[in-house]
Amino acid sequence: MLKNLFISAIPQEENRGSAEFQVFSFTNKIRRLTSHLELHRKDYLSQRGLRKILGKRQRLLVYLSKKNKVRYKELISQLNIREPKTR
Repeated sequence: MLKNLFISAIPQEENRGSAEFQVFSFTNKIRRLTSHLELHRKDYLSQRGLRKILGKRQRLLVYLSKKNKVRYKELISQLNIREPKTR
């Protein structure tokens, strides 16, 4: 299953405060929570946490796309995330 695949390749030289690393860790949390919610559909507190993490990741991705479009595109393709819809 692709959904249960968590990304474990953490670059050692990566700055853990960088936007890329934060998006990376949020993506791991999102995938973990998604697999948890497939089993526990009525866990509303976890659903709320998932929505909060999704919002944080979305804001970081918007920031990164404005700052450096090349790094943003690389990160999107590496993590296999859909690009957000533009308004």
